Amino acid sequence: MLKYVSTRGEAPAVTASEAILNGIAPDGGLYVPAEWPNLALDWEKLKNQTYQEIATQIFDGFFDDFSVSEIDHIVTKAYGQQWDDTSIVTYHQEANLTYMELFHGPTLAFKDVALQALPHLMTTAAKIQAMTDTMVILTATSGDTGTAAMRGFGDVPQTEIVVFYPEVGVSALQRQQMQSEPASNAHVIAITGNFDDAQQAVKSLLAQRNLVAELHEKNKRFSSANSINIGRLVPQIVYYIHAYAKLVQQGRIAAGEPVNIAVPTGNFGNVLAAFYASQIGLPVRQFIVAANENNVLCDFFNNGRYDRRRDFKVTNAPAMDILVSSNLERLLYFASGRNTTEVKGYMQALAERGYYDLTAQTRQALQQFVSGFATQAQVTQTIRAVFAETQYLIDPHTAVGRAVLTQQAPTGPTLIAATASPYKFTETVLAALQGEALAGQVGLAALSQYSGTAIPKSVATLFEQPLRHKQVIAPQMMAQTFRQEIL
Repeated sequence: MLKYVSTRGEAPAVTASEAILNGIAPDGGLYVPAEWPNLALDWEKLKNQTYQEIATQIFDGFFDDFSVSEIDHIVTKAYGQQWDDTSIVTYHQEANLTYMELFHGPTLAFKDVALQALPHLMTTAAKIQAMTDTMVILTATSGDTGTAAMRGFGDVPQTEIVVFYPEVGVSALQRQQMQSEPASNAHVIAITGNFDDAQQAVKSLLAQRNLVAELHEKNKRFSSANSINIGRLVPQIVYYIHAYAKLVQQGRIAAGEPVNIAVPTGNFGNVLAAFYASQIGLPVRQFIVAANENNVLCDFFNNGRYDRRRDFKVTNAPAMDILVSSNLERLLYFASGRNTTEVKGYMQALAERGYYDLTAQTRQALQQFVSGFATQAQVTQTIRAVFAETQYLIDPHTAVGRAVLTQQAPTGPTLIAATASPYKFTETVLAALQGEALAGQVGLAALSQYSGTAIPKSVATLFEQPLRHKQVIAPQMMAQTFRQEIL
């Protein structure tokens, strides 16, 4: 049976269901597979399979303490009528470039792909472990994770979900999605700090033993919907396999031909899923890590130093406004040859002094990764240029990826993750296209009229919904507020 171990090496190995329920390992590390599942990807078979069929295979491989019927149930619940396209993921072709449109779920962002599955993975894992506690899902969000998590976990029995998000930086639509969330088990709180403040406080809360004990007394326990949870990460592997299979089916690539994968990157989960896909058989030439002006990852891949000691910038690609990319720890684990002492040293250095330098050997192991960043002006220019040249509408995060692709100019077929619908960011998209930033219902209507595209059904009446969550607190009040909401 496949086991999951901590990146920091000081926690016992666990099964998939235990890793999903725990979220984070007891030593503060992140769970990674102790070995890669042997899935023997057959592209001639995969090219004719549905998204759900491919998801079933990947889930079977990584979550092998779940039964076949349990996996079938999870996939059916996750990828059904709540998607506005039965294909789940669709594709847009531009010469040698393929956009993976990951935004057809209920909240119009790629996070839906995993967060429609995670609640069912968790509730099934609880049954496997004979756990009767209420799961308290604690999440920091830069905008997309929170809405997708609430839509996934909303009114799911035996769960409470607490979402902290930065007051400044989220789009009008993201804010409306969060503040109008109707689920009775959702607790949504804005903070006056930034995403890193929220994420750091969430990690701290998850690690507080006295708080864990207080929850235990009330038959509750923590878990996480952030991509630190392996149950978030594995579902994201599926769309890279599906995308490659579709390119083979269309005759755009030969089976076994390597592709480049470009990913707009903040917390590093999406590009890490592409790396995981490569470890189970996806042929990849280069991983192109696209950053915005919070370009800590760009510097890291170009000079080998991770340095968070810099000003945090609120940009027009807010879901990527992050200086501490949690999932990078998982990549370092594999790049270092599973050296948990080395990884723990990096994480301690980051916490204590704000930076760390890779060993020459580990840096050498990351040669497949290249990185660049896009300024806010380049994001705007890219949205405008792509629409002018191809009449294709992209959101600001996808524009970051497209701009960095232009800089890197990789050879050969390339996949780019289109991570959100442009309708989530009408202010930025309309400012780029017509010079006027319009938000709310007015923005949705204006973007539809300008582009000749339809407003997605899931947000057509969003701005008519009442606001239910208006609380704003200072970051240092997060622990106290959490206690008031949950205990």
